[in-house]
Amino acid sequence: MHRIAVFASGSGTNFEAIVSACEQGVLDARVVLMVCDKPGAQVIARATAHGVETFVFAPKEYVSKADFEREIVARLDAAGVELVCLAGYMRIVGDILLEAYGGRIINIHPSLLPAFRGAHAIEQALEYGVKIFGVTVHWVDATLDGGRIIAQRAFPYDGDDAEELERMIHATEYPLYVETIHKLLENE
Repeated sequence: MHRIAVFASGSGTNFEAIVSACEQGVLDARVVLMVCDKPGAQVIARATAHGVETFVFAPKEYVSKADFEREIVARLDAAGVELVCLAGYMRIVGDILLEAYGGRIINIHPSLLPAFRGAHAIEQALEYGVKIFGVTVHWVDATLDGGRIIAQRAFPYDGDDAEELERMIHATEYPLYVETIHKLLENE
């Protein structure tokens, strides 16, 4: 059984989709660690409810990004993590983590990359008047949402309701991320 870690900063809905897929046998994997950079985030309660070990930290309590990334790497190593899945982790991955886990970190992003990188992709796409939206799973590298694309899924939307669009994106994200994780683990 494969061992994966999920990094999240918020509500944890993508975390929930991944851990549920593991529990239901859709993925031949187990989420062995959830990393969160926001003490108090809802994803922590989700992880606890599923019995997933957590590492929750406040970046400001560390002298540098390298310091907290060294601790993350130590915890990933101790848990035997094979694949790291970013799921709403709102922090740019730095050199320490990339040196240790480069080529084993993926992210899901709520746009059809390379368009609309960064934290406000949905709002930017709406402002631009996009008619075809979608999500992208990509390898993480040193650039913002710039790693090689692994999978994408598109859908039409001709409205202006950000909440409705976000629901549509989530409905697309969850199965695409699980399918992509499955393919990556099976092809190892």
